[in-house]
Amino acid sequence: MKLHFVLKPAAVAATMLLLSAAQAATITKADYQASKTRISADYKADKTACAPLAANAKDICIEEAKANEKVARAELEYSFTGKSRDRNMVLVAKAESTYAVAKEKCDDKAGNDKDVCVKEAKAVEVKALTDAKLGKEIGDARKDATDEKRDADYKVAIEKCGALAGDAKAACVTSAKAKFGKN
Repeated sequence: MKLHFVLKPAAVAATMLLLSAAQAATITKADYQASKTRISADYKADKTACAPLAANAKDICIEEAKANEKVARAELEYSFTGKSRDRNMVLVAKAESTYAVAKEKCDDKAGNDKDVCVKEAKAVEVKALTDAKLGKEIGDARKDATDEKRDADYKVAIEKCGALAGDAKAACVTSAKAKFGKN
């Protein structure tokens, strides 16, 4: 089962802009607020576009609008903070939103076909959430590895200071502590 979102070209462009901004630097508070307003306006427009539809087609349309808003807000938050936790929340939002839309699409089916459809949608969500969790764990492992490397480099720097004496040694130790973030 292939799941996907229907995104407006403007929303795609805005998302790409936000993600590239997140990679380079975080966005300003003013840009953040403007983007929040734009996301809300896009959601309202998307929801209004669903009005002429009927039955499950309308429900799917509304669910897609909600999904697009949820993902856009998560991406915006990440672009504002640049934190790995928020990057992970983007993955979670995408997984949950994809599942919600897929589950709504399953309502057009009946009996075993519907049950299979829901199970497939849930399996896709579980896989995506697992990948998000793995990404978080890898991020934590990288941070731990970076800390361990910094600690090892600090020990080397302190050891080098051991060859010095007096004020030179004190200056060396102070410099090493500052360089490696030790108090």
